[in-house]
Amino acid sequence: MVQQDLRSTPNLAEPVKPQNRSQILFNGEQPLMRTNRERIRRFWKIAGLLLAGVGVGCANSRTDVSYLGDPNVSYYRGHATEIDFPALDTPPTPGVISTEAPVTVRDKQNLPIRELSLEEAVQTALMNSEIIRTAGSFLSTGNALYTNPDRIPSVYDPAIQESGVLFGGRGVEAALSAFDTQFQASMIWGRDEQPQNNSIFGGGVGGGAAFVQETGNFTSSLSKSFAHGGSISLNHDVNYRGTNAPSLFQSVYTGNFNVQYQLPLLAGRGAEFTRTAGPIGQSFGGISGVSQGVLIARINNDITLADFESSVRNLVQDVENTYWDLYLAYQTFDIASEARDSTEELRKLIEVRSDKIVLRSDLYQAEDQYFAAETAVNNAQAKIYETEIRLRRLLGLPVNDGEILRPLDGPVSVELIADWYTSLTEALTHRVELRRQKWNIKSLELQLVAAESLTRPRLDFVSGYQVNGLGDDLLGYDEPQFGNFYENTTGGDYTGWNLGLQMRWDIGFRSAKAQVQNYELRLAKAHKVLVEQEEEISHELAASFQELARAYRATFVSYNRIRASSDEVAFRERRVKEDQADPLLRAIIRQGDAKNAYYQNLIAYNKAITNYQLLKGGLLRHHGIMLAEGGWEQAAYIDAEYHSDARLNAIPAVHKVQEPPAFAVDAPYGGVYLELPPTEPVAPIEAAPELIEDHSPAAKPIQAPVPPAEVPKPMQPKESTTVSPISFKTTTKPSFDGAYRN
Repeated sequence: MVQQDLRSTPNLAEPVKPQNRSQILFNGEQPLMRTNRERIRRFWKIAGLLLAGVGVGCANSRTDVSYLGDPNVSYYRGHATEIDFPALDTPPTPGVISTEAPVTVRDKQNLPIRELSLEEAVQTALMNSEIIRTAGSFLSTGNALYTNPDRIPSVYDPAIQESGVLFGGRGVEAALSAFDTQFQASMIWGRDEQPQNNSIFGGGVGGGAAFVQETGNFTSSLSKSFAHGGSISLNHDVNYRGTNAPSLFQSVYTGNFNVQYQLPLLAGRGAEFTRTAGPIGQSFGGISGVSQGVLIARINNDITLADFESSVRNLVQDVENTYWDLYLAYQTFDIASEARDSTEELRKLIEVRSDKIVLRSDLYQAEDQYFAAETAVNNAQAKIYETEIRLRRLLGLPVNDGEILRPLDGPVSVELIADWYTSLTEALTHRVELRRQKWNIKSLELQLVAAESLTRPRLDFVSGYQVNGLGDDLLGYDEPQFGNFYENTTGGDYTGWNLGLQMRWDIGFRSAKAQVQNYELRLAKAHKVLVEQEEEISHELAASFQELARAYRATFVSYNRIRASSDEVAFRERRVKEDQADPLLRAIIRQGDAKNAYYQNLIAYNKAITNYQLLKGGLLRHHGIMLAEGGWEQAAYIDAEYHSDARLNAIPAVHKVQEPPAFAVDAPYGGVYLELPPTEPVAPIEAAPELIEDHSPAAKPIQAPVPPAEVPKPMQPKESTTVSPISFKTTTKPSFDGAYRN
């Protein structure tokens, strides 16, 4: 088919006494050749006229032209300056458009209460957080969900990084594709007629005649790069040339089969460079750098997983803190309602005895306090609805589904005793920020080694072998010598080879050394950042310990304040018939303030526990959360089983292959060993007697007051909260009324 296409020349006449098929193609008569030349001349004359017309039109693009009718400029007036919208048919989310109106303090309906445990809240948030939300971005004008949605953390981020193909963000698959076998092929035909003015240098066709040449070129190649930096290519070329000049074969096929192999010996040599920077033959100087290899792509995946884990951890913290905020909002509402009811009873009592002027002033004060308490109840109720909306947002629930969320679990009210050295060891081992920075350091170390390899000359070993051929025909049977191209080529009678070295030396290696210096500085900075991160973690953990102690002590003291204010209210209630009502009103106010302060400190204490778990790197483990990949497609399992069988049934090589050093481990590498202070007692620093506080065991401990009979026993922590190395001291614990008010 190739032969017929190349030799189809309808504008050449029939041959006269041809000796072979090549003469049929080129030994034509002159009248037909003249006819062809006349047709070509006419074609060029017409083309010249057309080009001249186009040139005149371009030069005089503005002409005075009159049009019939009035111009319609409505499009420009009504649409040209408007903001356009994308032609994208995306219906609104059904859960959003079907939600009911939010609950406000104006609503008088009693919606059913849905008791929600903390564990259920965390689980719901994780199930509905394909796009991970943050509490701090809510109601913010700079919410990244609107301003920078591409940077919002999501469950898609690891897969996006895994499938990346661009420089600086390549995934493992894209990095491995550098070692895929590549096939290239091309097939090009051509024809050329050149009039000759010289019979000697005109190819033998004679002066005034045309030298006619038809060409065809077919090339194909298979190439592959190897992990050690070498590359191999298998090539096949076929060239066709037909001419009317006298020759042995006026139509002939030439070509060869060849194999080429190239191996870097200095710069870019070895698997250590290739698995970090990628094959050196595919790199682009100053663009790709030394970060396009499989190892760097794998490390980038691990960094993305660390960022995703950090986002999930922050989401869990936001959910737990908002959960306790909602608990506090309910308690504040209960306290405000209790103060309002007490004030209302006192007001009714004063109304009965309001015949005296003194009691009338008490009545006015009672009414003022009643309305103030009513306002506090209204604000507390609005705070419940506001906090519930924030919690619903984090959980991925609609604005209103006909129910009101209410915390089922109560806060921990016993003291958390944590060991400093154990906590610091866990923080330095499990904090995801440290793991991310260590991945970054490992990546820079590998890239530095690869960059140092490029400070040497580029010296490559090259070799090749080829089998050449020639033939009058491309294919055929029982042809004479040089009659069949493929028969002549596969005979292997005409071969060639090459062997040698190629060298490139950038005198001074200015760019390569600058790259090395850049990676050295980046690596030095990364190590300093790691040191600073560890110091920062120690200070954060210390602040967490201080906040734990402060919040618990404040909670403890606040409980004593509740007892004192409750005793005062009981005392004032017994004397209200004999004394003025103002002291009782003030006592009721102080009692409400004491209860509010207690619950605020209690919630702050529970938030401090959450923050402590986060800072020591154990918040996800504390909630039993494990990160893992999702399920694979069925084809992936089949492919994995196939490769597993291939590895398990493989025969060990006689010569052991040197394995590269590992760059990743399954557990924290090495370990953290703290230098504990000496156990011998240290002489205390002398101070003024009034500044010394007795902390000895013989000192009288602060005892928690006995809870009143009407208050239930304090809530005990669940078993899931007793995570090593934490212990709960149960000798002293405050108590509170944990009942909710419907």
